[in-house]
Amino acid sequence: MGDFVVRLSSLTLQNIKNVKNGTIFMPMANEKSLSVSGAEILGIYGQNGSGKTAVVDALYFLQQIMIGQTIDLSISDYIGVDDDEAYVNAEFKIYGKEKVYEVGYNIVLKENDGTVEIEREFLKCAINRDGKRTNKNIFMDYVRCESENIFKPQKRLDELIGKNKERRTDLIVARKMAEKSNCSYVFGESSREIFCQKVEDKFEEYANVIRALFEFALKDLFVIRNTHSGMITANFLLPMAFRIENNQVGAKGDFTIPLTEPVVLDAVKKEILNEIVKQINNVLYTIIPGMMIDVKDYGKQALDSGEEGWKVELMSVREGKKPIPIRMESEGIIKIISILNVLIQAFGNPSICLVIDELDAGIFEYLLGEILAIFEKSAKGQLIFTSHNLR
Repeated sequence: MGDFVVRLSSLTLQNIKNVKNGTIFMPMANEKSLSVSGAEILGIYGQNGSGKTAVVDALYFLQQIMIGQTIDLSISDYIGVDDDEAYVNAEFKIYGKEKVYEVGYNIVLKENDGTVEIEREFLKCAINRDGKRTNKNIFMDYVRCESENIFKPQKRLDELIGKNKERRTDLIVARKMAEKSNCSYVFGESSREIFCQKVEDKFEEYANVIRALFEFALKDLFVIRNTHSGMITANFLLPMAFRIENNQVGAKGDFTIPLTEPVVLDAVKKEILNEIVKQINNVLYTIIPGMMIDVKDYGKQALDSGEEGWKVELMSVREGKKPIPIRMESEGIIKIISILNVLIQAFGNPSICLVIDELDAGIFEYLLGEILAIFEKSAKGQLIFTSHNLR
């Protein structure tokens, strides 16, 4: 990801679902190296109701906040029933050229008349370089009820404004826009553009931190919730989590294919699907011997908009057998296909963080163990998953 590699170090939750106070630490959270060294796997095991899924849900909502989206109204259902506030702290390490930023992002969410607002959010940062470490101090602190302050501390605000006095007005307007849109002030589009544009040298390090965290949430963080598996279990949709980057296509998200019937795609989506399938096939046959997937093209068919489209269906192809629709495969195989593209990305990219709820659902226990063993040995990224069984 650009000039920086971002890794999640820990996550602390308070009053999220049934979690009163809990923290997870990644395996390399306490390492002091200035470079990234290999894969990190964190498996979260426990009985029903132990709070495993709360971690996944919190990371999902955190991602939405860090890309500047309006706070999802459903988040009110995740704040503890006896509380009106919830707290999330995510600690990151951002690896740059011969330096590492240790960054903490803290959010206080407050329920207010059926809506949830960011009551406070702040960023802390320490910088490691040349054998020295700065103190980990708050460099941006937004408090919703303190309307007289754009953000604190004043020293950092003055560094950001510099000689450009118009920037103060822009920051005030951006704050009001973030509050009206009910999104993050730190990562909201209007304010983020101001923080990350060319600034005075003193604030440049902090601008790098905000930019790196935003790009991590946008491009490199994948959160696959149990609703993803639910669609597969219901046998009506196949949501393929993906990220592709090449000269022709660059995209990330969930590519959803109906399992019950062919689908009509435009030229861009058809190209994305072909690229996803190509990448999956590079690995699929090693996990499920003799199996590949194919995009069966039934020819051109107009879209509802009148544009040119192609009617296609995802097929399972095995050696010596006729192709069959992918829906005829087992739930476990379909689930592997649904996550395989992003798993491949996490193998090759140290900044990818893949979070999967109920990874073991529908997948043969031994096969799952082999996949995790290979990931631990050869991958570069991070994998966080919940599971009911431990091999």
